[in-house]
Amino acid sequence: MVSGDSTAKNGFPDHTQLLESDSTPVLAKRTVGQNWQEHFQGILLTESIKPILQKYHPDGQYCIGQDLGIYWKMTYTPECGAEFPKWFYVPNVPPIINGEIRHSYVLWQEFIAPLIVLEFVSGNGDKERDKTRWKGKFWIYEQVIHPAFYCIYEVNKASIEVYHFIEGQYQLLAANERGHYPIAVLGIELGIWQGKYQNLELPWLRFWDSQGNLLLSGEERAELERQKNDRLIAQLKSLGIEPEV
Repeated sequence: MVSGDSTAKNGFPDHTQLLESDSTPVLAKRTVGQNWQEHFQGILLTESIKPILQKYHPDGQYCIGQDLGIYWKMTYTPECGAEFPKWFYVPNVPPIINGEIRHSYVLWQEFIAPLIVLEFVSGNGDKERDKTRWKGKFWIYEQVIHPAFYCIYEVNKASIEVYHFIEGQYQLLAANERGHYPIAVLGIELGIWQGKYQNLELPWLRFWDSQGNLLLSGEERAELERQKNDRLIAQLKSLGIEPEV
């Protein structure tokens, strides 16, 4: 349910009245442990999964957040009742509300849990695995927000833990024979890929399809198309045909 007013009908604030990820209090929470790769990592995930989501949501009813607040509890200081994952995907919700781009995702308005939440480890990872009631990030995701898949990515170790929400609690998933973690509901897998993106040769978190084919970024798809065209031009020239460019 999405409110049509600037204030939710239950009296709680809506997405336009809560802090965005670029507000000072949020930056204070997110600065420690961030690095140059994180910005590009979110873009890469979004670009590569977009064709899959367009297939599952031909009506365009889904949203992706990057460093965007998921508000789960109304508190005196609003950001204390929110988590700000590096990347998340919510199915079956509009990307725009009442003509406005989302400023945050407010659970008390829409009630649909994210399907995937991704956290980058800051420090030693204790914060992302904290099960302290009402405070720990892991506990809040498991007991309140309920994303179907909670992923903890340790950039420095190039490793990932994926938890699946089953019967009210998270169960740690085992990797398949490719070293990937299946997200069967979307027919995709999540894993680590070593390669160059945005001029950075690093381990990257990537999606594959269920057959193990890498889901390409927009730049990679364009390069693949360019190579295909170059091969076609070369074949035509070998036959004595000068293609029109």
